[in-house]
Amino acid sequence: MYQYDAIDKDMLADRTAEFREQVGRRLAGELTEDQFKPLRLRNGLYLQLHAYMLRVAIPYGSLNPTQLRKLAWIARTYDKGYGHFTTRTNLQFHWIKLKDAPDIMDHLAQVDMHAIQTSGNCVRNVTADPYAGATAEEIDDPRVWAEAIRQWSTVHPEFNWLPRKFKIAITAAPKDRTAAKTHDIGLVLKRARDGALGFEVMVGGGLGRLPHIAPTIREFLPANRLFSYLEAILRVYNRHGRRDNIHKARIKILVASLGREEFARQVEAEWEKIGPAVDLPDTELARIRGAFAPKSFDTFPNRSERFEEAKAGDPAFARFVRNNLKPHKIPGYGIVEISLKAIGQTPGDATAEQMEVVADLAERYGQNDIRVTHEQNLVLPHVRLDDVPTVWAELAKAGLATPNINLVSDIIACPGLDYCALANARAIPVAQDIARKFADQDRAELVGELKIKISGCINACGHHHVGHIGILGVDKKGEEFYQLTLGGSGAEDATTGQILGPALPYDRVAGAVDTLVDVYLRERADGERFLDTFRRTGVAPFKEAVYADAN
Repeated sequence: MYQYDAIDKDMLADRTAEFREQVGRRLAGELTEDQFKPLRLRNGLYLQLHAYMLRVAIPYGSLNPTQLRKLAWIARTYDKGYGHFTTRTNLQFHWIKLKDAPDIMDHLAQVDMHAIQTSGNCVRNVTADPYAGATAEEIDDPRVWAEAIRQWSTVHPEFNWLPRKFKIAITAAPKDRTAAKTHDIGLVLKRARDGALGFEVMVGGGLGRLPHIAPTIREFLPANRLFSYLEAILRVYNRHGRRDNIHKARIKILVASLGREEFARQVEAEWEKIGPAVDLPDTELARIRGAFAPKSFDTFPNRSERFEEAKAGDPAFARFVRNNLKPHKIPGYGIVEISLKAIGQTPGDATAEQMEVVADLAERYGQNDIRVTHEQNLVLPHVRLDDVPTVWAELAKAGLATPNINLVSDIIACPGLDYCALANARAIPVAQDIARKFADQDRAELVGELKIKISGCINACGHHHVGHIGILGVDKKGEEFYQLTLGGSGAEDATTGQILGPALPYDRVAGAVDTLVDVYLRERADGERFLDTFRRTGVAPFKEAVYADAN
C-alpha cells in the first residue's frame, strides 16, 4: 500500500491548519453560511438534514488496519458509533458537530487520510478494482495508476474548479468491478500485441438526471502518455462545459452534444499541442509501483485439507464459501468478501466494533490489506485457505458473515431522505424491506445473481439506472413513490434500465420486487441470470405481473 511521503504529509498539515482557521471564523460569526459553504465542501463537509456529514477519502478503496481502526475511533468518539461506506468507496460520518471537524481532520492526517476532493467541482476519489493485486484476471495492478492519478489530480491548479464534479475509475480485468462505463472517465488497462501496456479510454459516462454509458474515444493509449491525455480531456471539458446550467454541466452532456467522434477529435487535437514528451518518468512510476509490490505469499498446495473439512462439516460455512469467497491468483489463498448487507440492516453501514474486527482480521490473516467495493462491501484480498474457517467464525461473531454477495439482498442504497437534504424519498427502509423478503437463504441462492440498486432522488447515488432492478424514489404531492427500472447493468456489459411503468407507493415496492423475482423464476432458461432472462423476454411479462398485483 502506498505510504505518504514528506510532500503528502506537509500538504495535509497545511490543509488541516487552514480548515481549522476557516471553521473558527465560521463559529465566531465572521463567515456567513454562504461564505463558508464552498470552503467546507472543499474539505468534504456537507450540511445534511440533521447534522454535518463528513466524507472521508479512501483512494482506490484501499485501507490498512491502522487506518480502519482510526475510522472506528472517530465513529465512536465524534459520531454515533458507525460509519457508512459509499459507492465511491469513501466513508461517511453522518452526525458530525462543526466544532469537532478540525480535530477529526487532524486525526485523519495522523494516519495519512483526509477528506480533500470528496466534494466540489474537481477530480473526486479515483476508484479501482477491489480485487487488485489478488485476481489472476488482471494484466497489471490498477492501484499503481490510481495512485499516480491521485497525486497528479490532488489540488491540481488547472482542474480544481471544473464545470462539475468529475469521477474516474480504473480496471485491469475483463470482469469490471468498478462500473467504469458509468464514470466521467473509465480506464481499462490493456496490453498491445507487442506487450506494451496501455489504456482503453472511455469518456462521458454518468448517471443522475440524464444517464449515459461512456463511449470509447481511444482504443489504446500508451500508458506513459496517460497524464497528458487526461489533461487534454479535461481542457476540452473546461473549455466547453456548461457552467451556466448545473443540470447540463457534466462531461456526459458535452460528449453527447458534440458526439463521440467530434469530442475525440478535439481531445486528440489538444493532446497534439501538449507534445510527445513522456508524462510519468520511469523512476517515478517505479517508486509508486514499489508501494504495490507483490505480497510475500507462502507456498501451499491447491487443496487445503482444513478448508475442505470445514466446508464439508458445516453447511453455514459452505454457503459462505459459495457466495463470499472468490478465487485468488496464488494457490492456497482466497479473496474474502465481507457483506455489509445483513438482513434488516442499512446497506454499507459498519459499527466501530465491526471495523475493529475487520482491522484485526486483516492484521492477523490478511496481510494488512483491506478494500472497499463500490457495492458498499469490504474485502480481505489475501487470506490463506487454511485460515478462511477462522476468519468466517470471527466475522460471524461480529454479524459480518452474511453469505449474500451478488445475491438479491446484497442491495446498494444511498442514505436517502433519512439523512440527505436532496432526497425525495427514503432508500434505506426500502432496502431493508426487500432484504427481509429474501431472508430465506435457500431461496436467495435459487434466485442467484440479482443486483438491486436504490436511489432516494434523481442524483442516483444508489446507481439505480444500472441495477438489474433499479428503484428511484420520487415525491408525489408530499408522498413517497418509487419508479422501477429493469435490465440495467454497471458491469462490462453496461446499460441503463428500462422503466417498468407508473411509480408505486412505498408499501408496494418490496412486494413488486418479490413478484418480479417470481416472474424470473418462471421464465428463466437453464443457467440464466435475472438480467439474461429480462434481455431475452423483454419487459412485458414483468410489467403484466407487477401491475396486475397493483390494481
